[in-house]
Amino acid sequence: MKIGGETPLVWARGSIWQRPMITTGNHATLRLPAEWEPQGAVLLAWPAAASDWAAHLNAARASVAAMAAAIAPRARVLLIADPSEAADAAHQVPQAVVCPQPMDDTWTRDYGPITVMDRDTPVLLDFGFNGWGLKFPAAEDNQATARLHAAGRLGRARRVIPGLWLEGGSIESDGAGTILTTSSCLLSPNRNPHLDRAGVEAAMARWLGADRVLWLEHGHLEGDDTDAHVDTLARLCPGDTIAYVVCDDPADSHFPALRAMEQELRALRTRDGRPYRLVPLPWAAPRHAADGHRLPATYANFLILNGAVLVPTYQEPGRDAAALRAVADACPGHDIIGIDCSPIIEQHGSLHCMTMQIPREVFP
Repeated sequence: MKIGGETPLVWARGSIWQRPMITTGNHATLRLPAEWEPQGAVLLAWPAAASDWAAHLNAARASVAAMAAAIAPRARVLLIADPSEAADAAHQVPQAVVCPQPMDDTWTRDYGPITVMDRDTPVLLDFGFNGWGLKFPAAEDNQATARLHAAGRLGRARRVIPGLWLEGGSIESDGAGTILTTSSCLLSPNRNPHLDRAGVEAAMARWLGADRVLWLEHGHLEGDDTDAHVDTLARLCPGDTIAYVVCDDPADSHFPALRAMEQELRALRTRDGRPYRLVPLPWAAPRHAADGHRLPATYANFLILNGAVLVPTYQEPGRDAAALRAVADACPGHDIIGIDCSPIIEQHGSLHCMTMQIPREVFP
């Protein structure tokens, strides 16, 4: 993809960066669609028996099957499965188009294609995936988008390799040029060590069409392997709304950082200078793995799709119900569907981490 139209960087106050839009060589503006725009498909992956899922395999597969069943009436379901388990996946998830290929893990949000629009033409960006900053094996997952594209599973859209490490869970887009992210993830030295903050911002302008980057300097979840992906903490929603997690227990170790994050969110402004409408999400009850370490349960890890929102639940009736009500407030006009993600959180992720939406324009 030829990129041109370079202009000088422009800094704004605080943690908001702005610059004029960068356009492609044919003068069409690049744009990363918002999650609530029309979708053609959602990408999932089938938990493999010979993986870290083994101890929770059946329950994890049941959660993935529930996600697929909720997605299928609204968008096609693409399901990556290890070739040895593809037939079983097809049997258990009959709504899915099963895509047999080798895999390391199931977190398609972070290794699936990030689709931008070049005017009306979708472009599949195949960013590098290195196991969240060299923490876990990722050689197979790093090839997932290339293999899907070669197999014709991603329509006729072009695949472009930006040559950067970037995970889908680390960025939120409003579809109009604003990106919300966290400094602890995007400035991690094990991702793009050759880029400082200004370099990361320029890369997001070049590849995602970003003309505003909103940086969060605070917020994290214990047990999270991603260096604080924004999709576990704060989510852009329709109507200049941000849904975000709130820790209501001053004795909890998360309380200071999340209180500081809330203050940052209150200071952010929309394009026309107004405060964002903030919708607090309930704090998930502390959950621990068998060895005692804390798991990163969060209600922020929901998926917005065509006319619905899939919301992770954790077998905590009161908190789960409050989360569903909060997401309904953040995304009015959508059906709100709870999906039990108690087994998913055992591997330190949740519903949004398991899914990657693909815009409708990819599929003619």
